[in-house]
Amino acid sequence: MTTLVEKPLAPGTRSESGGSFKAVLALALFESRRLLTRIPVLLAFAGYLGWTVWRAGKAWGDHPALQDADRATQNAPLLVGLAVLLSVNHAALRSRRYGTEHHFAVLPLPLWCRTVAHALSVVAVALVTAVCVAGQFGREALRPGAIGHGSPAELLVGPLIVLLSGLAGLLLAVLVRSVLAAPLLVVFGLFLFAFLSGTGDGAGRWLMPAVAESTSNTLPSDLLGRPAAWHALYLAGLALTLGLVAVLAAGGRKPAVLAGTAAALAMTLTGAVAQSGGDSPRLVKARERATVHPEQTQTCARRDGSTYCAFPEWGPRVADWATVVDRVRSLAGGTAHEQDIVVRQRVEARYGLSGDGALAPLERPHEVTVGTRWGGNRVPEFAAAVAGVLIAGDEKASTSICDARVVPLMWLAVGWESDPLDALRHVRLDDSISGSAMVLQPTDGLSMTTAQTEVLRALLDLPRDEAGARVKDHWRELTAPKLTAARAAELLDLPAPDGEDKCS
Repeated sequence: MTTLVEKPLAPGTRSESGGSFKAVLALALFESRRLLTRIPVLLAFAGYLGWTVWRAGKAWGDHPALQDADRATQNAPLLVGLAVLLSVNHAALRSRRYGTEHHFAVLPLPLWCRTVAHALSVVAVALVTAVCVAGQFGREALRPGAIGHGSPAELLVGPLIVLLSGLAGLLLAVLVRSVLAAPLLVVFGLFLFAFLSGTGDGAGRWLMPAVAESTSNTLPSDLLGRPAAWHALYLAGLALTLGLVAVLAAGGRKPAVLAGTAAALAMTLTGAVAQSGGDSPRLVKARERATVHPEQTQTCARRDGSTYCAFPEWGPRVADWATVVDRVRSLAGGTAHEQDIVVRQRVEARYGLSGDGALAPLERPHEVTVGTRWGGNRVPEFAAAVAGVLIAGDEKASTSICDARVVPLMWLAVGWESDPLDALRHVRLDDSISGSAMVLQPTDGLSMTTAQTEVLRALLDLPRDEAGARVKDHWRELTAPKLTAARAAELLDLPAPDGEDKCS
């Protein structure tokens, strides 16, 4: 009698050739469903969607610049990435936690194939993140006042962060068979991110997954100088490298895996070196030209006698600027009522996105500065600049006003608004409608005394037509230099102010 003894399969072997692909795919689909329904991942996506809905419209109102909106999609995926890192690491260590690792020795899938399945599950979460990023950016791009151009490479950063995080968690599970390793890695990663994110504008910051800019400055798309494409290549290469190294560490010594690892490492190094090259001489020259001689790169349009000069991407803004200019002029008296002006868009681009350089007031007659951001507080600030030029003749002179000419100036700036007091609050540095304050403008601000504020408040309390008629009837006296707040109140038939009338 012959007894047959079946020899158990050694770990890392397969009982059939060519059958592992379907098995890997089936396991990947299973792990993808489990990963997408993990509590940390669901909470992270809920936080992402909640933050996106809450944040929508707050940064740019109805006038987003898409070259800023694309970078805004890179913050929330960091939270999703942390959740995915922990969840993938936890899933990859499932068999060790439950003591079932030895049962996998009788299955046709070796450890490295199961590692491939876990890696593919991360791709599924990254694709879901890409859909969220597309929705977030698309919402801003579809706003009627949107201008500029978004970068596809910037939009790829969010999904690549999630992919990189998940594959880092997978590699950690293969190398360190402990559930404590991933939380420690998260803590270390957060510390490293906080440290490097504050190390200035050196090339080293581009080694981080997301590179934020410490500025609210909006520049034309061609002046940003961010190596977004190289950074996306770096992140993609780094993610692939981590995933393939995890497969190698799990025993997948196939030629295709080795070749893929070498190619991924080459991608990573190429992106890392290319993104650290700094600003090119051509970009530096273009930034200098846009800052010092903006007229060389701008197009101008005429509307109702005034001229509006803007960078190419801001052409649609001209109608908004013209509306403000017309409403400010409509409240002016004397020759200012029909005074033609030149609105010049200006930007400090020489330092790129690394700083918010102040714009010096123009000294050219009847020329007004407008910035690259619009909506919210920017509207009354621009209106105040237009009013100052109509009264003083040029920006330099208007920002030096230290007498009660501020009263008619601010009347022109906010008197046409549906809620003048709210506009007054937004144009003052301390958001107040009483006392002294600094009035903000696209260039230098101007001081407003307590007495001047009292006179303006009394003027704004009158019916608009009546207040406008009083200002126009005494326009010459109200716009004369060295006017006091008491005299302005007398001319406007308003109560004498009690506050101090000495500007700082």
